[in-house]
Amino acid sequence: MTISIIGAGPGGLTCARILQKHGVPVTVYDRDPHPQARNQGGTLDLHADDGQLALREAGLLDEFFALARPEGQEMRKLDPLGRLVEHHVPAEGEMFKPEIDRGQLRELLLDSLEPGTVHWGRTLDRVEAPGLLRFTDGTTVETDLVIGADGAWSRVRPAVSAAVPEYAGITFLEAWFDDVENVHPELAELVGQGSAMAADGERCLFAQRNSGDHIRVYIIQRLPADWIGSNPDVRGRLLDAFSGWSPSMVRMITDNDGPYVDRPLYVLPVPHTWEHKPWVTLLGDAAHLMPPLGVGVNLAMVDACDLALALAGSASVGEGVALYEKTMLPRSEEIARQLENGAQGLLDVD
Repeated sequence: MTISIIGAGPGGLTCARILQKHGVPVTVYDRDPHPQARNQGGTLDLHADDGQLALREAGLLDEFFALARPEGQEMRKLDPLGRLVEHHVPAEGEMFKPEIDRGQLRELLLDSLEPGTVHWGRTLDRVEAPGLLRFTDGTTVETDLVIGADGAWSRVRPAVSAAVPEYAGITFLEAWFDDVENVHPELAELVGQGSAMAADGERCLFAQRNSGDHIRVYIIQRLPADWIGSNPDVRGRLLDAFSGWSPSMVRMITDNDGPYVDRPLYVLPVPHTWEHKPWVTLLGDAAHLMPPLGVGVNLAMVDACDLALALAGSASVGEGVALYEKTMLPRSEEIARQLENGAQGLLDVD
């Protein structure tokens, strides 16, 4: 069988790694010109009952634990005045969901693959016909199976589904803070070693410690997706919105290093299913885009694990895809229903 994966994110790379461990050839195509072309994002927690299971199957769990930050499981809930309301401190040896930077996880997975597995600078235009991939540079590839691991705006998804992501009504504005122990000591003390959040019913600040003495803050509001529009005074509008918050909390808005990054949230309809086709399938956000509540990468990686094992253990590609979708689709529907409108809950005080 020839297998082509579109997208070199955690899901696509996990699938490729497990396939190769079982002797199944695979090629990954990614639009980035090279692995360091863009920042891979902030930190994420890999759960013992899904993400870590996939890494164990990939033979990478020990390497993950060497990079992971168990202290990142600390969670602080504050009020808008910066007062501590709730505090979870991980127990000694607790490893249920340690944190790791997305870039570190991607590098771990990339280094585990056979040389030449990932073809960089290959942007898929469309799946033109069963088993035929057309790229934006005009080239084509024939394959027995195409796996869409290309995220929210998947170019593979239209081959099985007409569904498109819908705006969830919540927008994240990302702010970065560097060298926090020296340059932003008050913020470092406020956030601790893991995450800290505060909400007032209409807005929320969610801060996460990353490796390398970095903190990312997500400024969360219920606004139209195009709320920034042509008004360049983003900081002024934020200060108006958070005018009742304490100066220590407002520093998360005013003292950032560099520009804000706008990240409106989109989700796929629930349920999102499709008629089985033996030559194409989806995993991760391409299959079940949900609010960012700690399940996205974990689900993508367990999807990848299930799919790779099903393909490796089946007599045909179509049989493997059917076996995988029989497990993945009900699981993703159940979790998506649990998290439906969950992004709105980030703004809740309770």
